Amino acid sequence: MHFDVFNGDADGIIALVQLRLAQPKQSQLITGVKRDISLLKQVRAQEAKSVTVLDISLEKNSDALKRLLANRVEVLYVDHHRAGDIPQDDKLNAIINTDANTCTSLLVNELLQGKYVNWAIAAAFGDNMKAAAQTLAQQVGLSKTQQQLLEALGVYINYNGYGRDLDDLHFHPAELFTRLVKYTDPLELIADSNSVFATLQSAYRQDMAKAGSAEVLFDGPSCKVVLLADEAWARRVSGVFGNELANACPDKAHAVLTLNADLSYTVSVRAPLNNKQGADNVCVQFPTGGGRAAAAGINHLPQEKLEAFIGAVSQYYLT
Repeated sequence: MHFDVFNGDADGIIALVQLRLAQPKQSQLITGVKRDISLLKQVRAQEAKSVTVLDISLEKNSDALKRLLANRVEVLYVDHHRAGDIPQDDKLNAIINTDANTCTSLLVNELLQGKYVNWAIAAAFGDNMKAAAQTLAQQVGLSKTQQQLLEALGVYINYNGYGRDLDDLHFHPAELFTRLVKYTDPLELIADSNSVFATLQSAYRQDMAKAGSAEVLFDGPSCKVVLLADEAWARRVSGVFGNELANACPDKAHAVLTLNADLSYTVSVRAPLNNKQGADNVCVQFPTGGGRAAAAGINHLPQEKLEAFIGAVSQYYLT
């Protein structure tokens, strides 16, 4: 059996869309909400002949990967997050690039030699890599209108991945993948009035309208920290709202905190767009923290650690 294991955000889903358009394959889909990244352990090594892993940190899935390789399972691993030590094994094809200006879908686009480049552009926009997306879009001759449409689609797919659990999402990421992979070009999907585009657009606009009331916890020279309520809409916008804040003020780091039921916080951090590094270094200082240089997060930040977190973000980007 083949398993496709992928992050439930725009980058993870669209990376798989590109691969399965190019290489159709019957597979068992394993995914979850964006922050559910310890996914590889769900693959039962004795049942797997091959596994594709997309957009989840190798560092966070190292033990599960080693078990698969020990069982001689073939693994294609494509990612741009912290990797740690990459096993040297003839069964592992690891395409890992942690550069802050790339993402998994762009790596897959290179692997496929640009065969489904419009999908890669949508994913890059969704992962808030606007400069990389625009550069690629210009290279392939997309108009400004087409770029804007792909950006909207990428943002909406990314927005759908955020939530405490799957019940918060509008579409299960596996279902969203199956709906998207029907289209060889995302512009065709956008033009289809029966596609998920209109549904996600309406939901996104309603939720983001509420985000304007976010409480500002801290606003200093190097970072801004805002708080959202313990509500489903707030959990859904936590990532895309952070991207919006980062785009509006590219010299500052931004953190969006969402209150959890146990009064801890879920944290989404964006490095300054003009200094896309260090978000992962800040977040890994706290238990349940991780991510990549430009964007990272903490799943459960205790209230008593809030002041220390704000201090860590502020100090890091002052230096």
